[in-house]
Amino acid sequence: MPDQNGKKIVFSGVQPSGNLTIGNYLGAIKNFSRFSDEYKTFYCVVDLHSITVRQVPAELRRRTYETLALYMACGLDEKKNTLFVQSHVPAHAELGWILDCYTMFGELSRMTQFKDKSAKNAENINAGLFTYPSLMAADILLYQTDVVPVGIDQKQHLELARDVAMRFNQIYSDTFTVPEGYIPTETMKIMSLSDPTSKMSKSDPNQNSVVYILDSKDDVMRKFKRAVTDSDSTIRYSEDKPGVSNLMTIYRAFTGKSFEEIEREFDGKGYGDFKMAVGEACADGLAPVRDEFARLIADKAHLEAVMKAGAEEAAFYARKTLSKVKRKIGFVV
Repeated sequence: MPDQNGKKIVFSGVQPSGNLTIGNYLGAIKNFSRFSDEYKTFYCVVDLHSITVRQVPAELRRRTYETLALYMACGLDEKKNTLFVQSHVPAHAELGWILDCYTMFGELSRMTQFKDKSAKNAENINAGLFTYPSLMAADILLYQTDVVPVGIDQKQHLELARDVAMRFNQIYSDTFTVPEGYIPTETMKIMSLSDPTSKMSKSDPNQNSVVYILDSKDDVMRKFKRAVTDSDSTIRYSEDKPGVSNLMTIYRAFTGKSFEEIEREFDGKGYGDFKMAVGEACADGLAPVRDEFARLIADKAHLEAVMKAGAEEAAFYARKTLSKVKRKIGFVV
């Protein structure tokens, strides 16, 4: 649904649950800025989602600042985008509870991320871990979002948000915009450097599997040097070559070259040369982000001002939707 200036609305969020990876950068954050001129954009640090897993309070606070600074360092201008922290807009939690009551138990039990996280956190399978897709639906629907830039691993949650929106609209008449997903095909999924059959994850205990946005150039080069490739020595994009194909995907994302151009560039060259080239392209691509992050994180007052202004603007939009929902379901408002 267009905002008051006639622009369609984009929403996305990132958890402040650890240093973000090049998978987060290439699959999501790098693409966010392309929406800034054409759309009304809301980008959120989703701290409410992060507490489904136990957090150290001081670390969660620090990472909330860092995630906001990373948003900005990756090209999100606070004058063009609404940047805010989820818990600063209480309407997220309030609509989350309401949508819990319109989300079916069976739908939530089919969420693959619940199964995965339950397996990893067997001692803390809490209710929030089960119902957080309803909160994610609230995050999106609260802003009458048209487009959600989303990683392929979150597609199931977006489908649930669409189902809940359509269910609510069917019961109470049109209330929510039914959002569409935007998944960039060229960087759909960045895989682990040590196990290219698994997604690169910031929580991976093997630090050589993961390249973080804020890694030093030396760390980036060392990790790519150790990256798993394949048994033969041909640099070719193919399903039966997951290690090399993952490196080619990363190289393509940082250089803009096609897979065919990459294959020609490294024709007759070995994996060692290729891995060094991927490392160089990645480190050089991240250098401006690291420099800008260092500048921003040193100015806590500015980050707090951005948080405050973003929360005020987000709350204005959120209140309109929440008020409509409350009236529809029969609350006295």
